[in-house]
Amino acid sequence: MVIDPTLNADFWRDRPVFVTGATGLVGSWLVKRLVAVGADVVCLVRDWVPQSELVRSNSLDKVKVVRGELCDQAGLERILGEYEIDTIIHLAAQTIVGVANRNPVSTFESNIAGTWSLLEACRRSPLVKQIVIASSDKAYGSQTVLPYTEETPLNGEHPYDVSKSCADLIAKSYANVYDLPLVITRCGNFYGGGDLNWNRIVPGTIRSVIRGENPTIRSDGSFIRDYFYVEDGAAAYMLLAEKLAADRSLVGEAFNFSNEIQVTVLDLTHQILTLMNSDLQPTVKNEASNEIKHQYLSAAKAKDMLGWSPMFSLESGLTKTIEWYKEFFR
Repeated sequence: MVIDPTLNADFWRDRPVFVTGATGLVGSWLVKRLVAVGADVVCLVRDWVPQSELVRSNSLDKVKVVRGELCDQAGLERILGEYEIDTIIHLAAQTIVGVANRNPVSTFESNIAGTWSLLEACRRSPLVKQIVIASSDKAYGSQTVLPYTEETPLNGEHPYDVSKSCADLIAKSYANVYDLPLVITRCGNFYGGGDLNWNRIVPGTIRSVIRGENPTIRSDGSFIRDYFYVEDGAAAYMLLAEKLAADRSLVGEAFNFSNEIQVTVLDLTHQILTLMNSDLQPTVKNEASNEIKHQYLSAAKAKDMLGWSPMFSLESGLTKTIEWYKEFFR
């Protein structure tokens, strides 16, 4: 794990931080970073996932764990009050597009109702000083003008995209109407060690190569995405919380974080095969539906206003990711 030298360890030391979605891909790496700089971390955990990086790295043994549901507003108020939470990083969500297409109501409940439940609990908790809300590049929906900037309208059309557009707008309303001290992140497609959703292209391809099987591409391979390494994402969330603490003019602002790259699914698959010295060939199934064809972000605002820059290129991020899965399957 690489600790961003721009992070302020004094800011985080002993700070009561509440993380939702802690056992997920980004949450696991975020909690590891918070523990490394001495934060007093409280995690909300719904399901027990023993393969999670948070569990495998023993980081869960170093934090306070509350079992509960994100839509339980009373329970959230109890957590914020009893643990005297100062800073919140809200990552919990149903993040799989295919699952959202098959189960829209559960996705809406997690991503939309879960967000308003947390924000309402925050509104009623006077000790809360910083809130970072994880939205997504999917909140922008499909657009004709690229790259997406923070001024691009939120225009989700499919269940997952709509859930992120709605949660994003709800967060904005709490900042505008109630002056809730929050900022919003919209990141590219996360990848990295610890992603256990095998139908995603990066972990699915790596697992296939390790098993000697041809990797599968659900789409026609031409979909373009902006891939963003998970440790860069975790560091960006922490940096944004620090910046918000120092400058309340950031309240209600949204920031894109990305490597500002455009990569097709097929090209990404071939890059992974090359890095793994594999001569396997992908099987293109062309079965994807209700997904955005072309996405990438401008991170100019984060670079200009926050002094942010990514620590990892696509190649260096993929290299670390491959190493993680080799160890995982060993």
